[in-house]
Formats: sequence, structure tokens, C-alpha cells
Amino acid sequence: MNDILYQIPINDLIKKRTSVRTYKPAAISEELENKLKIYSDNLHDPFSSSVRFVFINDATFVKETGGKIGTYGLIKGAKNFIAVLVEKNLNHNLEKVGYTLEKLILYATYLGLGTCWLGGTFNLKGLDKATMITEQEILPIITPVGYPHEKKSIADKMIKAAAGSKKRKPWNKLFFNKSLDTPITEKEAGSFAAPLEMVRLAPSAQNKQPWRIIKEDKYWHFFLEYSKLINKVSGYDIQKIDLGIAMCHFELAAVQEGLSGKWMIDGTRPKIEGTENFHYITSWYSD
Repeated sequence: MNDILYQIPINDLIKKRTSVRTYKPAAISEELENKLKIYSDNLHDPFSSSVRFVFINDATFVKETGGKIGTYGLIKGAKNFIAVLVEKNLNHNLEKVGYTLEKLILYATYLGLGTCWLGGTFNLKGLDKATMITEQEILPIITPVGYPHEKKSIADKMIKAAAGSKKRKPWNKLFFNKSLDTPITEKEAGSFAAPLEMVRLAPSAQNKQPWRIIKEDKYWHFFLEYSKLINKVSGYDIQKIDLGIAMCHFELAAVQEGLSGKWMIDGTRPKIEGTENFHYITSWYSD
């Protein structure tokens, strides 16, 4: 595989990535922006829907729209943003947003840049013009991208404290063996312990970690424990984006561990007791 993320210590990169809300007030260099654009143009994923990345410079945005990109005071100093647009009403379109943008975010982390997932916490005013969004698309996510500031804003510190972003659910709440009644241990997961741990460390809306992964023979089934409240606030199924992020982490770590496999997109829902109220997303089949 030619993807640079398969060739560097992905576990270290995932652990290094964090939400950056305070930036140095300088646009990223043309060289770095071009690297991000080239990488985004060559992203591969297991989904069929179409996603589009639009790179926005704050100064250009002001000239074109007369206003600044609105982040409700959550982001300070950022001069560059990436907007993600995807075809609406297609299966797994939001999972694709999560999967592909997380790859791009991890690449930005590799380049020494900061980012922050913004879903439902940005103002759409002016972005329709800047992105030339069509009637067949939605714009669920943007991220700032820039040089992290050493000094965090008060709002940044408050958000991090409120979200508890450094806290993560333990294994026995997330990963299972054949049944939701049987949590899987790291020893039982064997060579897949690292991919599962990278999923556990993945970012998610309000740090809810909605993924539930169940091992069944050679399959790892990905389910979503759905929260109506979180999705109602964002206006769309933002937790499906979380599942896409989890899939990205799982695959990158699995490949790095030398574990071959593939995603079973649109496969038959596995019959596992206790998952009736969960949304089945996909399964990873280990060869």
C-alpha cells in the first residue's frame, strides 16, 4: 500500500493526535497545504459514496463572503479550514466522512499540524458559497488546520475539562466475544488487541464512544449504540461519523500489525443476542 499512514508508527500517531482549539494566527505554508490536498485527492476507502474536501483560507473567505467562518468562539487563531461534503441519502455516507477525514487528520498530525472535529458547532453562513455545495450534498463537518498555539484559551481549557476527552471507557464496555454478556480481554483478542485499543482511543462526539465491537469466529462486527439526543442536537447522525473514525483506526492498526482482512460493507446483519437495539454498521473479516 502506498498510503504514508501505513508506513509510519500509526499507534504513536493516534496517541499524539488531540483536539486543538487554539492556533497561532498564521496561515499554514503553501507547501503543507499542497501536501494535504494531494493526500486528500488520493485517499482510499471501502465506501461507494462520494466525498469532497474543500480547503478554505480565512482571509479569502472574508473577501468572498464579508464574514469570518463562525465557530461560536470554540476556535481561536485558525486561518485555514477543511470542509467535508458528501452525497446525501446514500448508505454509509457519514461513515465515509469519518473514515476519510480521520485519515486526513492523522496525516496532518504527522505533518505537525493541529486539527479539531467540528460537527454542528459551526455556522454554515458563507460556507455554501465557499464550498459551492450542491443540492445533492451535505456539509456535516469542518476542521481547522494550523499551527497549535502553546498557550490554550480559557474556552479551550473549559471544553476539554467538560468533555473529559482524555477519559476512555474500559475494554469491558466496548469489546466482546460472541455475546454482549462476554467482554473480550486483551489476551483473548490476541494480535487484534492493538487495533481494538486504537479504536478505544478514537475521538467521538461528546466522547461517548458509541462503538461496540463483537468478535465472532473470523469476524469483528461493528455496532453503534445510538444516542437520539446527540444526533438531534447535531441535526444528523453524527455518531455514524464516529463509527467511520473507529473503522479507520481499526484498519490502520490492523495493517500495521500485519493482519490481513477486509470490510464487509452492506453485509447481512449478524444474529447476536442483545444487539437488537444497536445499529449494525459493518464487519471486518480477518483472512
